[in-house]
Amino acid sequence: MFKVLTKRSDFVAANKGLRNAKPGFVLLTRPNGGEGVRYGITVTKKIGNAVVRNRMKRRFRELLRDALPKGALPNHDHVLIGRAGGVERDFATMALELGKALERAQSGKGDSPRPRRPRAHRSKREAK
Repeated sequence: MFKVLTKRSDFVAANKGLRNAKPGFVLLTRPNGGEGVRYGITVTKKIGNAVVRNRMKRRFRELLRDALPKGALPNHDHVLIGRAGGVERDFATMALELGKALERAQSGKGDSPRPRRPRAHRSKREAK
């Protein structure tokens, strides 16, 4: 069986790994140093209220339950990040997209890293 990521540090470390973006989610994969196959799910409040976020997490868990036994990278962490519109997407379509994302990750291909956003500089007067 696969282990679930629970520590924030594991999620932050996965963010430095390979990134495969699809319309309903982003898949992050990163070697974990022999810990086995582990997975995590993240859905932010930008996506919707608690009902919507929980529905998305349930769908992601089921997608991973189907896809990881066949396509998981050994000794890697797999993190699914929910995107807006992921709840409305067809489940079969998302399953195909996850399979393609796992194939790309296995071949070492990923999307280009996101550019860093510049920090907003605020003067002391604006902060008050």
